[in-house]
Order: sequence, then C-alpha cells, then structure tokens
Amino acid sequence: MARMSVQDLLRKLPGVDALLQMEPLQEALTRHPRKLLLESIRHVLEAKRKSILGQEESLHEADLEPPRLVQLILDRLRQISGHTLRPVVNASGIVIHTNLGRSLLPEEAVERLKILCCSYNNLEYDLEKGRRGSRYVHAEAILCELTGAEAALVVNNNAGAVFLVLNTLAAGKEVIVSRGQLVEIGGSFRIPDVMRSSGAILREVGCTNRTHPRDYESAINEATALLMKVHTSNYRIIGFSSEVPLEEMVALGRKHGLLVVEDLGSGSFLNFAPFGLQGEPTVQETVRGGADIVTFSGDKLLGGPQAGVILGKKELIGRCKKNPMTRALRVDKMTLAALEATLRLYRDERLAMERIPTLRMITTPLPVLEERAHRLASLIGEADTRKALQIKVQSSSSQVGGGSLPAQNLPTYVVAVRSHRMSTRKIELFLRNNTPPIIGRIESDLFLMDVRTLQPNELPILQQAFKDILSKFKED
Repeated sequence: MARMSVQDLLRKLPGVDALLQMEPLQEALTRHPRKLLLESIRHVLEAKRKSILGQEESLHEADLEPPRLVQLILDRLRQISGHTLRPVVNASGIVIHTNLGRSLLPEEAVERLKILCCSYNNLEYDLEKGRRGSRYVHAEAILCELTGAEAALVVNNNAGAVFLVLNTLAAGKEVIVSRGQLVEIGGSFRIPDVMRSSGAILREVGCTNRTHPRDYESAINEATALLMKVHTSNYRIIGFSSEVPLEEMVALGRKHGLLVVEDLGSGSFLNFAPFGLQGEPTVQETVRGGADIVTFSGDKLLGGPQAGVILGKKELIGRCKKNPMTRALRVDKMTLAALEATLRLYRDERLAMERIPTLRMITTPLPVLEERAHRLASLIGEADTRKALQIKVQSSSSQVGGGSLPAQNLPTYVVAVRSHRMSTRKIELFLRNNTPPIIGRIESDLFLMDVRTLQPNELPILQQAFKDILSKFKED
C-alpha cells in the first residue's frame, strides 16, 4: 500500500469490458449465462474497491493484476451458478445425520422415483373405476400388511402426523401426557407447542423420572379426549425411573372409554437387540399392544424418505383423512413412491438389512469396518508419497443419530490423520470445501474419518482429496 496511493490503486483496477475480453472469461461464457458472469466481475471489482478505500494492509498490488482477478471471478461464478443442495461424503460416523439429509434411500426407491417422475402416473386416479381416486392408497396397503394396523395415512413428517392426530381427535379437549415425555426434537419440535397449535389442551402428570398408572387415572375427567405416550427417542432417563407400559395405558383407556395414542418418533420395523442396541420398540409391537393410533417418521430407522406415518383404527384414520389440514400436510408422488419401494423390502427382513442403507450401516459387522478402514488408510498412504501425513487406524464409536437410540454407541473403526505441514483445522476446512465436500470430525487434534458411514464408491474420492491437499503442501 505504501508504494501506491489509493487513487493509483483504483486506477489500476481494469474495467468490466476489459476483463470480459480475457480468454478464460470468454471460455466461461460458453458454459454460463452472460448475466452471471457480469455479476461475478462486478462483485469482485467492488470487493477490491472496498479493500483499497479501506486501505487494508493485506492488499498487495499483485492482487489487482488481471490474472488474479480472473481467478476470483471464476471462483465467484462457480459459487453462484452451482446447486445449493449438493452431495457430500459423510465420514462423521453418524448414520442418520439430520444436517446431512438423514437416511439414504435404497436403490429400489431411487429407481422407482426415476420411473414415476419421468411419466404421468395414477397418483389420484382409480384405474379400476376410471375416476378420481386417493393418493393415500398407494402406501396404505403395504403399511397395513407389514404392521397389522387396520388403516394408515402418510403425511409430510412426524410433527405433522402428531399435529393432525391431535387436531382431529382432541381439539378443545385435554390430552394426558407424562411429564417425562414432553420431549423437544431438533428444529424446535416440542410436544407442548405442537399440542397447543393443534388446539388440544396439555394435561401433564407424574414426575420427570417416574410416572404411575394412578397419575393418569387421577387426571381423567369429562374434558379428557385421550391418553398419549411419547417415546423418548432422543434421550434416556436412567437410574430411579419408571413409566407406564403401553399395555397398562391401553387397559386404562378401555376402562374409561378413552383413546390411546403413541408417538414412536423413529419408527423401527426391526428389532435391533441382536446387534446390541436396546430400548427401541418396533411399530408392530406397538400396534399389537393395542394403541388406537401410532405415529412415526419415515426417514429415521425406517430408512425411507421424509414422511410422517399414522397407523390405527380404520374409523380414526378416516376422520384424520377428512380433516382439512390433511391437504396442507399431504405428501407428493415422490415421497409415496420412495416410501412404498422402501416398505416392500421389509417383506423379507434379510433383504431389508442388505438393501436399506440405514439398516446396513447400523448392522455392519466390526471386522468389515476394520478391513474398510485399513483399505482407506492404504489409499491415503499411496497418495502421501512424501510422507507428510501421520495416518493410523484406530477404534472409536459411531452413533445412530436422527434422535434415535440415544446414549448407545456403535463400535467402529476410524482413519485418523494429522500433519506437521498443516493444522488439523486446515485439513478439515480443505476437505469440507472439496468437491464433493467431505464431512468428518476432529478429536485430540486428529481428523477422523469413520468408515461406518462411508459408501464403497467414496473411498477413491477421499484418496483424491488427500492428493489435492498434498499438492497444496508442495505449493507452500
């Protein structure tokens, strides 16, 4: 800055037209709209003007040379012309990662989406009767088959499912819930708030850690509409605690002529106890337990698309379908297609374990993970010809995530990397800005990549990313 005045630096900035004529930007015009390129040029020039006028010490004359400006313009162009929703590599070890899109769809669901999204379909057309039909029949039959429920309804998510049930069956009346089950799920989904919005009146009973049948019974009055049980799928109360089993709540409901609703949250169709994971009731068990209505998510342990599923007595589901709010909460053809394709895999439990990515990742045997980790470490080592990285395989823990199976860790293996040439934070930043972005975690100044959530075709992507990092070392 000392060598040139502010005015001299401003005069050094090339004009828009001059930059536009440069070969790299002319080539960019063959792939991008002209207005996006012009916006990128103006954005970069304005940023440089502000730096000059602010007399920033970090600004150098070389930063104003056309080649430097062109690179910044191309970077800006890529930024504004790219998709905001992009694929990422999940090396975090969190299987149902809410921030990373939750469950991966099975290939069967993806193929079904391709077929139905590229053609017209009978979403709301009854082919047998030749007239308008209902979109909800497409997933209802398979849901009833798998769970034993009389009827089913699919809405946009589980919060919507809970809201619709309460609004239909309990608006203006009391709903009794244990104080220890007034959960808050991510995204500010809180049972008391959803209940208030639905028009139902919360009547909480018991204590945070212990609720007894007598607590429910003493709260029942002429204003009571139903008893509600909420599965605490994202936290656990341990120690001196107890809750009323569903069967006892159902018996109490029958005694007083009240409905019993259970919100399962995650909605597992399989028993994970053989894999060392406890405390997650299955949907089928809950239906057999006598609940009048059961709600759960489609994109958590079920392993399908985002959806909220309502199962229950035919008359009650029919009332929910007639609620005007059902239209506001309805799902589209893509959700129904992906959900039905995922559910069909559950007709064969072995096939579901193999084909549904969420189930496959949760149940992957430890020896398989160890072998995968050593393979990844070897690939990164092949890229590290100058031995600039410290690479090792070590044991660690994964999580199911998505508000499912809390406080239960899955044994896993990770590949841990650090370097004396670059801080671990910079390695994390470089990988996060990779194409595609790679999301891992930092522990004890090591960058960890958990192989449980890595897909087989992603290992070469990681190898290439580290090659790029190592080339950066050479430049430095």
